[in-house]
Amino acid sequence: MATLFVHELTYYLSTYTVHQMAVDLQRGETLPIHINMTFPSLPCDVLSVDAIDMSGKHEVDLDTNIWKLRLNNEGRIIGTEYLSDLVEKEHTAHGHDDHKDHQEEADHKVKHHSLDEEAENMIKKVKHALENGEGCRVYGVLDVQRVAGNFHMSVHGLNIFVAQMIFESSSRVNVSHIIHDLSFGPKYPGIHNPLDDTSRILRGASGTFKYYIKIVPTEYKYISKEVLPTNQFSVTEYFSPINEFDRAWPAVYFLYDLSPITVTIREERRSFLHFITRLCAVLGGTFALTGMLDRWMYRLVEALTKRDARRIVR
Repeated sequence: MATLFVHELTYYLSTYTVHQMAVDLQRGETLPIHINMTFPSLPCDVLSVDAIDMSGKHEVDLDTNIWKLRLNNEGRIIGTEYLSDLVEKEHTAHGHDDHKDHQEEADHKVKHHSLDEEAENMIKKVKHALENGEGCRVYGVLDVQRVAGNFHMSVHGLNIFVAQMIFESSSRVNVSHIIHDLSFGPKYPGIHNPLDDTSRILRGASGTFKYYIKIVPTEYKYISKEVLPTNQFSVTEYFSPINEFDRAWPAVYFLYDLSPITVTIREERRSFLHFITRLCAVLGGTFALTGMLDRWMYRLVEALTKRDARRIVR
């Protein structure tokens, strides 16, 4: 009986969640993107984080709270780098697929330019890192506008001539990656981010990964009345292989869009009256069951006693 009481008390003290949906009325806010990824085959010197949104804002080699960790061929940290020198520029094209845009911009920038000493030193440094099997871990938070867009990791931040001198061909850029964590806001109890601990390792030809993400604005209301604004998301993915003659460079794209519906998850606790009712039911059931057992045992003992008495009489 004590066990049943403790079980009912635990059930009463625990919380459950109620889900509600409504039209999303949020405007003019930023969208936090938490990133933690490892690129085992790309050195940190060539890896850049770029972002584009539907408003036309294009940011190359983002440095907003983004860190890079140099990794050796065993995955151990051998150096840390904080990304700096943010380059912002307006982007006239509003499409999500920017392979051609990046290529045309890079061609325009480097036309009729020769490699300087700094570029040559970088080429030697990166080639040495590639020979040693260096990788890179990228983590941090991107704060982007709350509109549809994409962010991607690639070698797009490199001068096109430098990239060609390092890799010789775009098909040799290995964008194998491990997504340790990708979320669009703080985590709440029970949330599941579908891309966490995702591993995509390329064994042969390289290519471009595209993750199409649908973000659902979410509010989590604790039993203490504290409100946690965050986001859930669903995802589908697509891989496009690149051959030796393609002009596009491999990349990992995350193309996101926001749902017009917001989900409110509210923690609730069962009422005290509900607890008393269940407790009374447990007590009543216990007494009823013990009474039945007592009657059955009495009748069994009585039957056995009478049988023994008849044998003695005979």
